[in-house]
Amino acid sequence: MSPVLIPGLLILGAFTGFCAGLLGVGGGMLMVPFLTLFYTAMQVSDSHIVHMAIATSMATILFTSLSSVRAHHKRGAVRWGIVLALAPGILLGGLIGGGKIFSVLKTGWLSLLFAVFVGFSALQMLRSRRPPAARRLPGTPGMVGVGSVIGLISSLVGAGGGFISVPFMTWCNVPIHNAVATSAALGFPIALASVVGYVWGGWNVGGLPAGSLGYVYLPALGIIAITSVLTAPLGARAAHSMDVNALRRVFAALLACLASYMLWKAWQTF
Repeated sequence: MSPVLIPGLLILGAFTGFCAGLLGVGGGMLMVPFLTLFYTAMQVSDSHIVHMAIATSMATILFTSLSSVRAHHKRGAVRWGIVLALAPGILLGGLIGGGKIFSVLKTGWLSLLFAVFVGFSALQMLRSRRPPAARRLPGTPGMVGVGSVIGLISSLVGAGGGFISVPFMTWCNVPIHNAVATSAALGFPIALASVVGYVWGGWNVGGLPAGSLGYVYLPALGIIAITSVLTAPLGARAAHSMDVNALRRVFAALLACLASYMLWKAWQTF
């Protein structure tokens, strides 16, 4: 890796760490488009670029989620009961998606999948419809099922699950500040299961750059983690001072931009 790329990774880590704390998205969803540019500059094979970007971004969530959730927990915003109910399904879905499906999907399909789900989440947040007051979170089987979907899709697109879990929780009448904080806590089990899958799925893949552990590129992971863990608590603090509607609009606008970029990336690949 060229030393010229290091400052860019430090800035990327600072930015995504702040957004992880602010929006509860884990930071991975923001990182994937930029890491595709980074790996392109490193002249990584086109067949591995998006896989490595997704895997490395998800690995950073192991660090940013712990940093941001600590700040949210201090404010009493994390709904730990929801975390415990969703975690078993998340671990199952993350292992299946990261270990089995991820490694066989081609770059173009991964990019398209990323764009579709992120774009859908943006639309849901922009609609901002109030759910019926009687709507509540489902029972244990339903939460395990939802957790499995969150873990599976998150492992395929390299996100901490916030782009699904935040809209899901707000749809079930969980206040958005609590939804963002709880989503930050969900980032760790999502990342843990997915990273195990990425390492397993990419263990014997040829053509990966030196310093890779499966699809995870360790030098980039270490550099990004340095600044992301410092800025994640700042984002969490900002989230609790923002108006609910403003937080929702920021979340939706960011998702829409990311979806547009990855849709363009998919178009280039096909």
